Amino acid sequence: MEIYFTKEHEWVKVKDGVASVGITEHAAHQLGDVTFVELPKVGKTVKQFEVLAAIESVKAASDIYSPVSGKVTQVNEALEERPEIVNEAAEDAGWMAILEMADPAELQKLMTRDQYDDYLGSLA
Repeated sequence: MEIYFTKEHEWVKVKDGVASVGITEHAAHQLGDVTFVELPKVGKTVKQFEVLAAIESVKAASDIYSPVSGKVTQVNEALEERPEIVNEAAEDAGWMAILEMADPAELQKLMTRDQYDDYLGSLA
């Protein structure tokens, strides 16, 4: 399974054309305690970098942008009851949506883990 990152602090894990999407540990830490996650509707089609979902915390409200184009096939309904899962495991159990990916070539526009870590270092 490969993982890629955006400059807006979303991640995408890809396996066999299926992409799971969420926000990074860094983003979850910056947001503070997550109080609400607005998930996309199953069946929604998004283009790369379009708004996919939204998240609210005690500090801010933010849009979540889709790292890849595709069709939403599943959402993490657990986040509706327990949005704090994003704080506990942003890059694992805190995933937000699963997409059927439209174009694997889009991954070339994203960062690898090492590139993302370097990007975070440049923000400090």
